Amino acid sequence: MRQIDHFISGSAGASSARFGDIMDPNNGVVQARVALGDAAVLERAVQAALAAQPAWAMTNPQRRARVMFEFKRLVEANMNELAHMLSSEHGKVIADSKGDIQRGLEVIEFCCGIPHVLKGEYTQGAGPGIDVYSMRQPIGIGAGITPFNFPGMIPLWMSGPAIATGNAFIIKPSERDPSVPVRLAELFIEAGLPEGICQVVHGDKEMVDAILDHPAIGAVSFVGSSDIAHYVYNRGVANGKRVQAMGGAKNHGIVMPDADLDQVVNDLAGAAFGSAGERCMALPVVVPVGDETAERLKAKLIPAIEALRIGISTDAEAHYGPVVTAQHKAKVEGWIQTCADEGGELVIDGRGFTLQGHEEGFFIGPTLFDHVTTDMESYKEEIFGPVLQMVRAANFEEALSLASNHQYGNGVAIFTRNGHAAREFAARVNVGMVGINVPIPVPVAYHSFGGWKRSAFGDTNQHGMEGVKFWTKVKTITQRWPDGGVGDAANAFVIPTMG
Repeated sequence: MRQIDHFISGSAGASSARFGDIMDPNNGVVQARVALGDAAVLERAVQAALAAQPAWAMTNPQRRARVMFEFKRLVEANMNELAHMLSSEHGKVIADSKGDIQRGLEVIEFCCGIPHVLKGEYTQGAGPGIDVYSMRQPIGIGAGITPFNFPGMIPLWMSGPAIATGNAFIIKPSERDPSVPVRLAELFIEAGLPEGICQVVHGDKEMVDAILDHPAIGAVSFVGSSDIAHYVYNRGVANGKRVQAMGGAKNHGIVMPDADLDQVVNDLAGAAFGSAGERCMALPVVVPVGDETAERLKAKLIPAIEALRIGISTDAEAHYGPVVTAQHKAKVEGWIQTCADEGGELVIDGRGFTLQGHEEGFFIGPTLFDHVTTDMESYKEEIFGPVLQMVRAANFEEALSLASNHQYGNGVAIFTRNGHAAREFAARVNVGMVGINVPIPVPVAYHSFGGWKRSAFGDTNQHGMEGVKFWTKVKTITQRWPDGGVGDAANAFVIPTMG
């Protein structure tokens, strides 16, 4: 059986006594196993990073950028291999897997311009004969703990800025789909990155704790559920680390009476059900304003949802594939039952869906609820599956308060033709990322990604200039040169000449 080992100092190996199963979500069978490391495995990676990082930090930014350019070219050249690898372990369809990797590559494109963004500030004559300037220097060793739902994009989001700014970087990917991060690390080496600068260690909570406790790791970036994000943030900060920890979400899509409902339905089909709803920027809650809007929207949603095609990850016609594990399937189906028990109107029930020839696969059909209320646990918590809940609002102010008062504050969208309503909503809503007629408002790579409230812990966002700031520390120099008698020939600089 195929085995995924740690990738340390430029090669696979440093295996472990414990292993975890990697499933094929399309068939429900074990396809490989992954080594589960411990503090000893991490120590080998840290020692390799300590040996390699000083020279990498001293490498000029142009040369680091050239590695990024070549890495981008290699990822693009290997896109099909990476996408099929990703889909086989995660279950998302090939088109979604390519999108996963492409969004990560956009951050690498930003990192190709790292010489520009690393320029410091300079003030001449801040005082009598005094100049002040600043420089950005790498943290040293950083670590990224990444989730199962974007095994290409999020490792690239973290590793690109960390490495481009001169750090060594250790990735701890999800043990459910670890192959793509290892392949990306191999491509970094092929692109010219020194051994020890990008490494991959696998594991569960034991490895996470080892990363959070290791004194040589100066910064940790995390994406996952909110409870674990809170734990990672607290433990990392207590150990003196810089930490950014992105958590869960319950994003709302506000539908005003003047919205283009055909466009809304098309957007919701992708935003709520794409990638089987396993996205922190999905739109699992739709909030029509007014009962008339709700009834018109539901009438259009039902046939659109029923027309969605669920298939294996290599089915080019499928809108989405299976969820990642049998345990996650059971969890999502449990939330469907909970919402029904709480009084939600189950309009379309996705439970019990099977795919001929893949009856053991982890498939869930699209599910639609209406008349969901804010006191329901299924509304309060993140379901992370192909489930759309409709929460009706009487007016704009109520719709605004729903998104603003929820415990999560990752993303939100409003659908309207009214510029004033959109502007008012964007200014007032208590959420970190806002889409106006954009269902999944993930910012482009040169802006930053990050939510509010229980969706993010720490003060610095992912990628863009926020990412550069997270992976660097600022040093400010105040200098004054004593008067050496510029006009004194005896003390003047002499330019050597050929004798």
